[in-house]
Amino acid sequence: MQKSTEELALDPGSPENPSIFGKYLILGLIAKGGMAEVYKARRMNDSSLIALKCMRQRLAKEQKYVDMFLAEGKLASMLRHPNIVETYEGGRYRGTCFFTMEYICGKDLNHILRKVQLNEQRIPVPVSLYIISKVARGLNYAHNVKDEEGKSLNIVNRDVSPSNIRISYDGNVKIIDFGIAKTKARFTSEIGTLKGKFSYMSPEQIRGLPLDGRTDIFSLGIILYEMLTMERLFKGESETVLMDKVRKCEINPPSSINRRITPELDALVIKALAREREDRYQTGEKFAEDLEKLLEPYRFNPQELSDLMKRLFPEEYSSELDFISIVSQMNFDGNPNDSGRHETFDSIVKKDFNLQEVMEMEVEIDGEISDNEPEEDLPEVNKTSENIEIKSSTAPDLMKYIYAMVGATVLIIFIILIILLTKG
Repeated sequence: MQKSTEELALDPGSPENPSIFGKYLILGLIAKGGMAEVYKARRMNDSSLIALKCMRQRLAKEQKYVDMFLAEGKLASMLRHPNIVETYEGGRYRGTCFFTMEYICGKDLNHILRKVQLNEQRIPVPVSLYIISKVARGLNYAHNVKDEEGKSLNIVNRDVSPSNIRISYDGNVKIIDFGIAKTKARFTSEIGTLKGKFSYMSPEQIRGLPLDGRTDIFSLGIILYEMLTMERLFKGESETVLMDKVRKCEINPPSSINRRITPELDALVIKALAREREDRYQTGEKFAEDLEKLLEPYRFNPQELSDLMKRLFPEEYSSELDFISIVSQMNFDGNPNDSGRHETFDSIVKKDFNLQEVMEMEVEIDGEISDNEPEEDLPEVNKTSENIEIKSSTAPDLMKYIYAMVGATVLIIFIILIILLTKG
């Protein structure tokens, strides 16, 4: 993965030498992407950790990007569910748009899958059922959330993938990103301009059809399949091949790979992954209910997930505890830097700002998402780069077509020469 060399919006700082951003202390970089960067931070008057998301400086010059970032922040602040990361406050400071979120001390599902693979293990079936049921609950809430006027927003996440599911060391399950969420009204997608990750898209998303919450259920079904089998469901040597496999949606039951899968669980997974939306789970709530029914015989205790996380990442867990301890004991003697100049979201949005219209915009943003860890730590099941906008690459297939045409032309010429020589 090619790392971006663009200058960060903020000085990332560290616990030993924090940088100041208004009323916040910046304590290190968490991740960076095409639209924004995320930092570890704390408020000056509060020792608890938060995540600070800041818009990339090069995008702040164009209002459409500012509107998209503000829409993301406003949307996130409306989502209040135990399985969705909480957004606290946001606005603009010295030209940089930002919002703050709860800091989840843990790992995303990406890294969990990779760690389990490296240990040549499987994720226990009840753990998989529990995690996916919680995500389904969070998605169901988002799909049905209403605005301040009581009107349904019809939110579709469109990017349900392992990297956007975070598990805390305490065993909490959170959806961490609705950054490219979009209302279903007037959704269009140009050929070759699809958002999200191809490996976790639904057939209708690949085909550029109108989307609703059932596309997120399909994506979540893919994740469940991969957790149960430890193998990627859709894979191909090129994006064109991969997209074709998603369209066809030919799926073998997970029990063909993992014999511990029961017929009932097979049926649940196949239903979640039905090619036609009408044959799929219609709501996240129903999906979660069926998962929870299958979970009952295991007598699962959420503490088991916490214990698993600490066993998988003992050093990282210890480091996080040390980091939190250092931050909680910080004695900062400085004063807030122009803290009174923070502008709120409400003060900087345009009067005609419409959340639904902004979230329906199609814009292109270059730059890949990358976290602050080595690339080799990322799991094999999710190597696709997480661009804000991913374009289909058909170069390998085009070259094969050209070579085939050249070969056919040479063969035809050869046959014509043989015929002419024979007649002669």
